[in-house]
Amino acid sequence: MSQTIEGVRWTIYDLEGLPQNEWTRYEIIDGELFMTRSPHRRHQQVCGKIARQLDAWSESSGLGETIITPGVIFSEADSVIPDVVWVSRERLAQIEDEAGHLTSAPELVVEVLSPGKQNERRDKEAKLKLYSVQGVREYWIVDRLTKEVEVYRREKARLILVATLLGSDEITSPLLPGFCCSMRCFFPE
Repeated sequence: MSQTIEGVRWTIYDLEGLPQNEWTRYEIIDGELFMTRSPHRRHQQVCGKIARQLDAWSESSGLGETIITPGVIFSEADSVIPDVVWVSRERLAQIEDEAGHLTSAPELVVEVLSPGKQNERRDKEAKLKLYSVQGVREYWIVDRLTKEVEVYRREKARLILVATLLGSDEITSPLLPGFCCSMRCFFPE
């Protein structure tokens, strides 16, 4: 659900006055407040499976860390909670604040779609634009219902759709040397 009042721009400081509970997430994109409820358990399963694959590769390569639902604060008017990110060790040391939030773009962001046009608009339009502007190098939009993954990569200073993967397709990434995973590993049977 989006909370927009004509002429009102939300900031990270406004979040302090909103009710806090473990079932509601607040995100701000270009001053617009988005509230989402705790996702469906199958959404969480997909996030866990993707994180597990990235984490196993990260541990064997030693190149970075996989983080589930980190707070990413780009500015006072842009604060999001992606489902999964991967960030190199070098970059993490530069962009993590004392509270454990990321203050700049991780290299890879993964969003698992929740059902509904509003959620799809947020992830496929608002977040795609935000991540593109902020310098994310790769963005995966995962649809757990159709079991497909859209892969966007940075080309000429913006994120461009380079592949739509499904079924037995394998996902690789120039960010993750040697990483290769079947789409089937991302989705529970």
